[in-house]
Formats: sequence, structure tokens, C-alpha cells
Amino acid sequence: MTKTVILAALLYQKGGTLTEAEDALARKMIIDSDNTAATTLWKQLSDLTDPKKPDPVKIQEFLDKAGMGGTVLDKEGSWGLTQVTAQDQARLLRLFTGTDDSVLGSKSRSYALELMNQVQSIQRWGATAGAPLDSVVHVKNGWLQRSQNPDVDAFDRGDWKVNSMAALTENGYGSGLVVLTENNRVPEGHPANEGWDYGIETIETVSRAIYRDVYPDAEGYHPSRPTSPAGPSAAGPGAAR
Repeated sequence: MTKTVILAALLYQKGGTLTEAEDALARKMIIDSDNTAATTLWKQLSDLTDPKKPDPVKIQEFLDKAGMGGTVLDKEGSWGLTQVTAQDQARLLRLFTGTDDSVLGSKSRSYALELMNQVQSIQRWGATAGAPLDSVVHVKNGWLQRSQNPDVDAFDRGDWKVNSMAALTENGYGSGLVVLTENNRVPEGHPANEGWDYGIETIETVSRAIYRDVYPDAEGYHPSRPTSPAGPSAAGPGAAR
């Protein structure tokens, strides 16, 4: 979900007007969850005095302006190791869906929601589960399998962090949902994707319960997803979507 932060920071810095190249990168980053595009934009928004350790100063400027004080950027240049909170991600959703122009103007907000609405079908799982079918859904997910490296807390090694955020708009809807999970454990000797699956199932169970309570008469959405997080641009240990 760091990619939504990168997008918001880019729109903030550019006043909502992107170059053709920036637009192409932003679309790849959000719609296809392309990691290379995210890295390129992260560097663009960073101080590159030390090219090996891009310092994301312009992203921090956005976080400060947005009041997202719980989000901690990785100062060593690894955007996938950004620490996020549900409160800050919910604040970001409100910036995207609200009417306050003090941080992001209407052009920026519409653009961000457009991209999140176009996220490819195999990545529309998570906080979309159970969403009313007559709502317009905007979604972005993130996942990370912690490495087995000695510098990772022994309790976390090999576990998955799986997160999801979604906003419902139009047809009378105006709500957002953020669910963050961690320590989705892979049983010893089992395939690594079991931890990823468990995290998604947890999020979708929560999501369905909330939508069922808030919109009891609505027919709910049933998202599909790939059988594993592997793929051409999949994130490995130490990287996040």
C-alpha cells in the first residue's frame, strides 16, 4: 500500500498535472502494481545525493502536509519497507474521496480514484469482499513476506504482512475501509503462499462482516484472486506491493 502514498506524494508535488511519462509510471504502479515503476517514482521524489540510498524527502513533505505522522519511510531507499498504519491509510482514503483541496485538489483526487478503480481484476481482493455491487469500488492491496535474515525479528521471519484498502463511491455510497494484517504464518514444511492466502482470507472475512452490517440489504461483491502471489512483477522477501 506504499504505492498509494507514492502516488499521492507525486500528485501533491506536481499539483495534479503529470507528464506523459509520470502518468504512464503511475498507471503501471497502481493498476498493475508494477514495482519498477514504483521505484522510479520513489527516486524522483527523493534526494539522490547518495544514489544507493534515495532519501524520500518529497514524500515526507506530503506526509507532513497530510498529517500522516504514523507512516515511517525507509531512509535506506527501500520503499517496500515503509511502515504504515490503518489510521494513516484511512486518512489517505479520505483525502482521495473528500472535498478538501488543502492537500490534494479535485484533479488529483479524481485521478487517484480513477487508477484505483482500474486495478486489474486479479488484485481486487481484500477490502472489496462484500462491497455492494451497485457501488463504484476503488482498491489497492499490499503484501510482503518477511525474509529469514538474522536482522528480522525471529518471531516475524517468513511471515506475511497482507494489507488492503478500498473506497466506495457514487450511487449514494461514500465510505472507506482499511484492514492491515501481520504474522500470517506459513506452517513448517508448507508452501509459502499459505501465509499470503491466510492474510487475504482474514481481510475478506472482516470486510464481508463490516459491509453486511453497514449495508444489510445489498448484494455483496465476491472478488477473485490468483492462486499465489507469484508473477512477472511479484514481490519477493523484503519487497512490498
